[in-house]
Amino acid sequence: MSSLTDLTQEDSATIVRNLGADAQRFAGKTVLLSGGAGFLGRHFLAVFRRLNESVLKQPCKVISVDNYITGEQSGAAETTHPDPHVVNVWADVCYPLPVREDLHFIMHAAGVASPVYYMKYPLETIESAVQGTKNLMELARRNPKLEGFLYFSSSEIYGDPDPKAVPTPETYHGYVSSVGPRACYDESKRLGETISTVYQQRYGVPVTIVRPFNVFGPGMKHNDRRVVPMFTYEALNGRALPVHGDGSQTRTFCYITDAITGFLKVLLKGKPGEAYNIGNANNEISMRNLAQMFTKLVPGSTLNTIPYPDTYPAGEPQRRCPDLSKAAEHLGYASKVDLPDGLSRFIAWARGQESYR
Repeated sequence: MSSLTDLTQEDSATIVRNLGADAQRFAGKTVLLSGGAGFLGRHFLAVFRRLNESVLKQPCKVISVDNYITGEQSGAAETTHPDPHVVNVWADVCYPLPVREDLHFIMHAAGVASPVYYMKYPLETIESAVQGTKNLMELARRNPKLEGFLYFSSSEIYGDPDPKAVPTPETYHGYVSSVGPRACYDESKRLGETISTVYQQRYGVPVTIVRPFNVFGPGMKHNDRRVVPMFTYEALNGRALPVHGDGSQTRTFCYITDAITGFLKVLLKGKPGEAYNIGNANNEISMRNLAQMFTKLVPGSTLNTIPYPDTYPAGEPQRRCPDLSKAAEHLGYASKVDLPDGLSRFIAWARGQESYR
């Protein structure tokens, strides 16, 4: 199985099983999803389609908005059987959205997450995280029936954490430069969290914050410089895997089914005003060792250490690993897909994609 549609359908079925009875919270409700054409957004849409097809007692309506600055107007969100309850709309959250119907859930997943793109669009990155969040919060205030608002922050808000704070808990305040090359992303996400917290405290908006840790899965672009699609692309094309620096920097990786399950649990069961790490704490691995894992998964591939390219922002965190005890305690969250299985699945998908050949 290699087509994006088939894989997303299979993954969405897994996510729906993981949600169990909690999924019925969406029955008959209306969801506004910003960033619906992005990597995460398209997987969310696949899950809502699955829920409408075979799970919910009443279908939910999803209004998916995107300005397509980095998202694609075609791709994973499309199926051979379109869902009449899912509406795709061109819209920019940096401007107020003219939504007049009652909303029950808002998910603010719009943003520029790849270093390549936020270096190219620094002001747009800031605006979507700051002005976009404020506009959606104002929309939330006008919806008295709103049950949940999910703000997508990032593990990047922790910056390069003190080794004593790894695994990193939500109580760690971060070590981030306000003027560094990554600041447009890191600091705007931090301010988005502040805006969310203020609206929760002052106006009672039921907002929860999620901090994802290196999510990967089918649908990622090979050229956005994130390590899993980049290594996959080079390996499948017979080129050495480019390991930046000495390769000692570490990351953990969370497969898309675990990530989306966690995000929806935060939306449905998280405590308003609280932030939650979502990821996989069991596979912290250096980039050199990750590249060596690829050489086993794609026979014939090799690795090569290289300097950081000019297009990649300096100040890369040396370690990134979440403390997930809060998500486990509050939400019953636990990741299930180990790294070799997730990578094997991703590579199998990529083999069938023209863009990876």
